[in-house]
Amino acid sequence: MIRKSIALLVVLFSIFTVTAQEKKYKVHTVAFYNVENLFDTTDDTKINDEEWLPSGGQNWTPEKYQKKLQNLSKVISEIGTAQNPNAPTILGVAEVENKGVLEDLIKQPLLAGKGYGIVHFDSPDKRGIDVGLLYQKKHFIPTSYKNVPLIIYKNSAKGKVKKEEATDDKMEADDTGRIFTRDQLVVTGLLDGEEVTFIVNHWPSRSGGQKRSSPFREAAAALNKKIIDSLYTVNPDAKIITMGDLNDGPYNKSVKKVLKAKAKKAKVDEKGLYNPMEKMSEKGIGTLAYRDAWDLFDQIIVSEPLIRKDYTSFSYWKAGVFNKKYLMKTSGRFKGYPKRNWNGVPGYSDHFPVYIYLIKEI
Repeated sequence: MIRKSIALLVVLFSIFTVTAQEKKYKVHTVAFYNVENLFDTTDDTKINDEEWLPSGGQNWTPEKYQKKLQNLSKVISEIGTAQNPNAPTILGVAEVENKGVLEDLIKQPLLAGKGYGIVHFDSPDKRGIDVGLLYQKKHFIPTSYKNVPLIIYKNSAKGKVKKEEATDDKMEADDTGRIFTRDQLVVTGLLDGEEVTFIVNHWPSRSGGQKRSSPFREAAAALNKKIIDSLYTVNPDAKIITMGDLNDGPYNKSVKKVLKAKAKKAKVDEKGLYNPMEKMSEKGIGTLAYRDAWDLFDQIIVSEPLIRKDYTSFSYWKAGVFNKKYLMKTSGRFKGYPKRNWNGVPGYSDHFPVYIYLIKEI
């Protein structure tokens, strides 16, 4: 009965407070979006950004950069608004070149009034792509943040390289064999006065093949689990949301065996993790497509205290994939696929965003 009431409340009323039958609920949307190669047009000699310059392979001009920003701002402003008119209070992002592109993004007309703040660190990724966190400053106050490096080595890969799974997100090693990839961003803060921790991920790609590269993502999952366990050690009731482009589905070893995320709330142990994306994946819902097959690499996973149904504090309500028609190709071989950048023409992204709602009775 309470689920039906909450659904009615959130659909009918506005931005942060919903009311029905003498009960009021505060609602926040938490989202993640791999924005696919959000590069500016300035040469950074410390990274491999040559493709994304006016003279590069993408002929990436200031006009194209601005169009990309406009496209992304439209998407972000609408994520989750079917049942919460406000844009995401919290947004994790991946594939951003630097803090400057995020500053340009939140200045876009559709986002400028949202009052977003930024948490960002430059990562050691050779392409220069990072993760970051945007947050609405009037609702979330960061109290601590850090970037945790993922240490992996080339000799961890096993099996033959498979060219058919090649990607522009290649993993390059230095003379020691270390592969430099994205850090994991950990941000703890007060969400309308309540402590919540967000972890933003972009795990190693499937360059060289899914099976051969799996140990890299398993290492990323182990690091993520270590961070989460450390937070639980400090506070057994820690509210933690880990999100990102995991380059694995909810059913892969990294998520199921290493992170130990569960598909059913009843199966989640104390200090465990719940993955609402697994049921969506089982239904064929995806965030990206490859060779006519959909997968759900973009996931938001929550800690056990968020599913206790104690609505006196923020709790998980439901999850979704933001896959509006305008984000899809409308014709040709890739009809229905995400409308990504293509041959130097700015699109949206090769991934659809994902989101969850947090609710709290007030």
